[in-house]
Amino acid sequence: MMAGVTARVGDLPVLEATADPFGTLVRSVAGQQLSVKAAASIHGRLVAALGEVTAQTVRRTPGDDLRALGLSWAKVRTVHALADAALGGRIDFAHLSGQGDEEIVAELSALPGIGRWTAEMFLMFGLARPDVFSFGDLALRQGLARLYPGAPQADVPLPWAPYRTLGARYLWADNALHRAGGVPLP
Repeated sequence: MMAGVTARVGDLPVLEATADPFGTLVRSVAGQQLSVKAAASIHGRLVAALGEVTAQTVRRTPGDDLRALGLSWAKVRTVHALADAALGGRIDFAHLSGQGDEEIVAELSALPGIGRWTAEMFLMFGLARPDVFSFGDLALRQGLARLYPGAPQADVPLPWAPYRTLGARYLWADNALHRAGGVPLP
């Protein structure tokens, strides 16, 4: 099944760890439970208003101003808590890359409004970890159900290790092709 997906999608760019882990995590928070387009729009407004999305710029921006940029009140609380954790040293972004995946998930999930999905997106797109698959992501679950009907979803990505992040990215890309129309179901 994945051979057909990789043939349809083609090559994907190689992920690289971000030089801006705090800003990347804020972007993941902004994108929680939103379409990619809506998340990009809100993030664009954050960047336009704050210049650089840092712990300092987020923390000194009043909640009402962040709310006006499109963040929900829950996300305002989350990004302020994230900024406080960074500024207070509870989370050391410079050293996160040296920790294991589950350690990072636990550390980030201890903050209000950051759950497993957000931490896994950070592992994938912030730290470029190669072996992450987020079962909390609806599009990934839908892709698995479409490509492997009746198979236990938790079992499907196991053989993809240690490249489950790449498998997830191919599923997302394949879902996007199907949503755009014109790509027949396998």
